[in-house]
Amino acid sequence: MTRIPPIPYEEWDAEVLRPLTGGRTIPPSNALGLLLNHPRLAKAFLTFSTQLVYRGTLPDRTRELAILRVAWRRRCRYEWAHHIRMAPRAGITEDELDQVRRGADTLVNRAVDELETAFALSDGTYAELAGELDERQLMEFVFIVGAYGLQALAYNAFGVEPDAGMDDGGMGEDAVPL
Repeated sequence: MTRIPPIPYEEWDAEVLRPLTGGRTIPPSNALGLLLNHPRLAKAFLTFSTQLVYRGTLPDRTRELAILRVAWRRRCRYEWAHHIRMAPRAGITEDELDQVRRGADTLVNRAVDELETAFALSDGTYAELAGELDERQLMEFVFIVGAYGLQALAYNAFGVEPDAGMDDGGMGEDAVPL
C-alpha cells in the first residue's frame, strides 16, 4: 500500500527531473512520483544516482547484478521489477538472475552480501574485486550498493508499487527479507 501518493504525472516538474532526463520526456514512474513530493531532495538524489548509473565507469553488467542483488536481499519489488527489465540489455541471463535469487557464491553476490551485512568488504573479497575493477569502479560499486540500498529502504517504507505493466519477477508481496 502506497503511504505517500506519487505526484500525478501531469504535475511533474521537468526542471527537478533535469539531472535524470536532460530535458527529455520520460514515462510515468511511481518512484519518481514519490521523489517529486520533495523537489529539492529529488533533484539532489537524481543528480547523484544519474552520475552512478549513467555516467559511471562500472561495467553495466556488474552494476545491474549488484543492484539486483540489493533489490532481492531487501525484497524491494519496485527496484527488482525495474531492473530485471534492464538486465538483458546488460547481458544478464536467466541463469544469472537465478544465481542472484539463490544467493549463489558469485563475486558480486558475495560483495553485496558483505556490504549489506558487515557494512564492509573482507580482504579476500576486496582483493578479488580489485582484480577486476579499477579504483574508480571499486568506489562506484560500493556507492551503487549503498544508493540502491537507500532506495530499497525508501521504496519499501513508503510502499512504492511496481509501475503499471511491470512484473515483479516472482518476488511477490509475501516474500520474506533475508
